[in-house]
Amino acid sequence: MGFLLAVTAGALFAAGLYMILRRSLVKNLVGLLLLSYAVNLLLFNSAELIPARPPLIAAGESLPPDVYADPLPQALILTAIVISFGLTAFAVVLVRKVYQVLGSDDLNVMHCTDIPCEEKELEIPEEHLEETP
Repeated sequence: MGFLLAVTAGALFAAGLYMILRRSLVKNLVGLLLLSYAVNLLLFNSAELIPARPPLIAAGESLPPDVYADPLPQALILTAIVISFGLTAFAVVLVRKVYQVLGSDDLNVMHCTDIPCEEKELEIPEEHLEETP
């Protein structure tokens, strides 16, 4: 089971990196989602799955039982899910706004993003072209 999860996490990492290297912002967003799923699966795979063994110390004892489920990876996965949700929400809004402004989600179109598309061919007035002595 652990080998299958490791191979699946590796495949998700590979697919996520491939998608991030694409030119489309939507494909970049999908790649970011795949990477976050791969991290969650990797964290899940780092802990041994032990059902019905909570890490609780019984009354009158000073140590937990010999075999217990590790709560740290579960907490890390929960934190990673919350962070990836916030990052994904921000990225979706950013991609939508870029598409509204530029009319495309191609990264090659975004060579001049600080001015609107209609004003790209602005000419610089001669008064701003002063020669330095």
